[in-house]
Amino acid sequence: MNQRRRLTAALVSVCALIATGCSLSGSDTAGDRPAAASTPTETSPSETAGSEDSEASSETPTTPAEEVEEVEDAEDAEDSAQHPSLSDYFDQVPDASPVRLGRVREETAAYTSYDVSYDSDGLRITGVLNVPTGPGPFPAVVLAHGWIERDVYVTGQGMTRERGYLAEQGYVALHVDYREHAESDDDPELVRQLYRGYAVDVLGAVSALRASDLPVDDEQIALMGRSMGGSVVLQALVMAPGFVDAGIVYSGQSSLESDNYRQWGGPSGDYADEFASLHGTPDENAAAWRDMSPRPYFTRVTEPVLMIHGTRDEQCPAEWASATEAALAEADVDVQLNWYRDERHAFIPQFDQSMADSVAFLQRRLT
Repeated sequence: MNQRRRLTAALVSVCALIATGCSLSGSDTAGDRPAAASTPTETSPSETAGSEDSEASSETPTTPAEEVEEVEDAEDAEDSAQHPSLSDYFDQVPDASPVRLGRVREETAAYTSYDVSYDSDGLRITGVLNVPTGPGPFPAVVLAHGWIERDVYVTGQGMTRERGYLAEQGYVALHVDYREHAESDDDPELVRQLYRGYAVDVLGAVSALRASDLPVDDEQIALMGRSMGGSVVLQALVMAPGFVDAGIVYSGQSSLESDNYRQWGGPSGDYADEFASLHGTPDENAAAWRDMSPRPYFTRVTEPVLMIHGTRDEQCPAEWASATEAALAEADVDVQLNWYRDERHAFIPQFDQSMADSVAFLQRRLT
């Protein structure tokens, strides 16, 4: 167990509790969605980043116009209190039970694959675990899959290729089903909290690995997320700085939730429909969507991040990757964006190359 990391997380959590007076509560589609009406036919990387503006305080006497601005700021603050924020999750890393091994799914010369489950955040979460052959300890990667409708999703769906590739390269690979997926427990607050429970489940998976007797090197654990899972990884890095050692965002969604809603929500889709009904659409209540996005909080990220994106991604436009990379760099995050020419969202022609690049990144960063 990485005692430094546990101690740091525990101290930050105690400080957060003292400050707030709160208590802790406890077929493989690769995450593709049907193409939205706004899907570009062809995209190229953009160098622009949509950073959020912040208000600066002043100690000089206020003018009547400034007094009006202060009233508007107070109204914004009052509005912010009415909707959840990603900051509600800061520095509250969930404890977890050890990973429980279930049936053997597959056994090869390189690894053994198991159905697994663990308890975290008051829920039972299921998944699939690949353990390399040999004594270990091995570095580990927790996998966050993309969007697959919950009523059709089956355990381990979405990142089968990645899980197998990583295990063949000597990495323990834990694929998290997420709450409300497969045999995981339900969460009635999931959509109201704009799916932030998924990032909690991923952080819980890290805790579960560290609590287990599995041959895992506690100081060499990374997160890898694809499509929506890329956003889950960014959320987790923002929520728990220093808890893992690296992050990989693969064909990722936008780091601004307003972009994701406009792409897949509203009349043409069901993404975050309950959140929008409670707090308004991005056009009606921009603050609610900004506060639940990872991009405004990128200065909290302490881990190196690798981004993998195809220049012709028809699901998550290349401009989103450019904007996220620019915002991470502006926040002084050690970020690397690899473009794959003419590659689309599913990464079929260049999958092996993208995974070889991912393993090279992990070998450099997991030390």
